[in-house]
Amino acid sequence: MMHLTTLMHQGVSDQMNGVYRPEVVKSMEGEIIDLPNPKELSFPEKNLRDIIEQRTSVRTYSQENISLEELSYLLWLTQGVRKIRENDKVAVTLRNVPTAGARNPLETYLFVNRVDTLKQGLYFYDARDHKLVLMNDDDKLQEKIWQACCRQDMVKNCAVNFIWSAIPYRTAWRYQSRSYRYMHLDVGHVCQNLYLVAESLDCGVCAIGAYYDEFIDTYLNLDGVEETVIYIATLGKKELS
Repeated sequence: MMHLTTLMHQGVSDQMNGVYRPEVVKSMEGEIIDLPNPKELSFPEKNLRDIIEQRTSVRTYSQENISLEELSYLLWLTQGVRKIRENDKVAVTLRNVPTAGARNPLETYLFVNRVDTLKQGLYFYDARDHKLVLMNDDDKLQEKIWQACCRQDMVKNCAVNFIWSAIPYRTAWRYQSRSYRYMHLDVGHVCQNLYLVAESLDCGVCAIGAYYDEFIDTYLNLDGVEETVIYIATLGKKELS
C-alpha cells in the first residue's frame, strides 16, 4: 500500500481542479470551558538539551492532578493556532508544529481523568479560540476507552489522554493520495511536541498505537471516514523516585 502514497501516484488534486477549499478548523457546540491565555503563562525554564535527553515514554504516573494552566500550555504548544490565513481560494492555519503545506488535518480530543477544575470526561479542543468543549461526562466512558485501548492501565491512571483525529480531505484536497503519508508525519510532529513540553513540566507521556479504531471513533462521534482517530497518548505527573 505504501507505493500508492509515492509522489508519482499523486495525480491532479481537487485544488488544481478549482474545487472550493475545505475548512481548516473544526468547531463544536456544547459547554465551553475557557482556558488560561497561554501567552500569559510562565513555568520554570529547562535547558532544551536536557529536555530532549531526559525524554522517555512514561507509563506510570502519580495521582497528582495537572493544573488547567499546564493543560492550556500543552494544548497551545501542540495544536494551538497562531494565525489563520484564508481567502476564497485557500485557507491555512499557522501552528506551533510543522504540517505539510500548512494544511493540518488534525483535531485534538481529551479524555480527562485528573485536571484541576475539570470534570472527568471527554472534551474537544477548539484550536481556533483556544477553548475546551465538554462532549461527554458519562462516568462509564472511562471504562469503555480503557477497553478500547486494549486495557492498558495507563489510560485510567494518567491525568489526561490526548486523542488525535485526522480529517484526511484537508490534506488530500492539495496532495491526493500523498496526503495519507503526510498526515501520519504531521501527527508524529504533534506527539513529539507533547513529549517535550510535558518533560519541561515534569510530566511524562506514552504514545499508544494499540487501540480499536472503530470503538474510539464511536466514542468521539466520528464516522471513521471523513474523520478518524489516528493516535493517542497518555500524560500525567511523574512518580517521585
